[in-house]
Amino acid sequence: MQLLADTARNVAMALWPVAIAFVALAVVTKRAEVFAAARRCRREATTNIGLILVNYILLAPLMAMPALALRQAVPVPPGLAEWWLSWPELALLLLAIALVELAAYWRHRLEHSPSMWRFHATHHADEQLHWLSLLRKHPVGKLLEMLLDALPAILLGMPAWAIVGAQLIRSWWGYFIHADVPWTLGIAGRWLISPAAHRLHHIRDEALMGSNYGNMLTLWDRLFGTWRDPAPYLGCETGIAEGSRGLWGELLRPWEARYRWPAGAEGSDRLASRRDGLAKGR
Repeated sequence: MQLLADTARNVAMALWPVAIAFVALAVVTKRAEVFAAARRCRREATTNIGLILVNYILLAPLMAMPALALRQAVPVPPGLAEWWLSWPELALLLLAIALVELAAYWRHRLEHSPSMWRFHATHHADEQLHWLSLLRKHPVGKLLEMLLDALPAILLGMPAWAIVGAQLIRSWWGYFIHADVPWTLGIAGRWLISPAAHRLHHIRDEALMGSNYGNMLTLWDRLFGTWRDPAPYLGCETGIAEGSRGLWGELLRPWEARYRWPAGAEGSDRLASRRDGLAKGR
């Protein structure tokens, strides 16, 4: 019980500054509409808080064991750890962000495959997107994230501080891109995933949700052909055909007999291939 209490306290300490920051953002951007917006997302926010309790408090010790075991089992080529010491700290941090983003990009695309969508659907179910939507994850999806996202950086023997720093920065950016603001970030949106770009990924349109998989950088989406400009889709509806559920509904969703993989979850790849084929035919 003491372990759970300590874990709960650590989670609360980590979340309260985030809550203050994004409640303040909502007040500034929505003004008189902020209370109406809060009422609209109240039910889903309650589910998201329930999933935080499950993933970050109740199951956290169990999830940490395979993640730590994997990290200890990963062989690091000799000499790499010392080599990183010669790098400037800022360059190390930026590289760590890029590597974690690369792993997260492919993990995210894996979650849009027929075998894994049943777990990832929980994250897409919010119809009122808000900063807590970042933490709306099925335990299986959360475990997959813990196992895979830092793996390339660990394999390369990067310093722990750079990996932790990259994950902390990406986490704050993740809250930001789930916020209910129609921002494209202008020129910066060419390199950084904006709230508008990520909202497009959550769009209630199966042919368009297979785009903008990145959390912070547009680099890997552009390189692998899944980037889509969010400008024509500002304020788009979010959610999935099966609808949003309460806590138990989301935990049990993957094992429902009527589970359906959205055929358009990788739709942007097919649309891109179709455009390429048409272009070659001209």
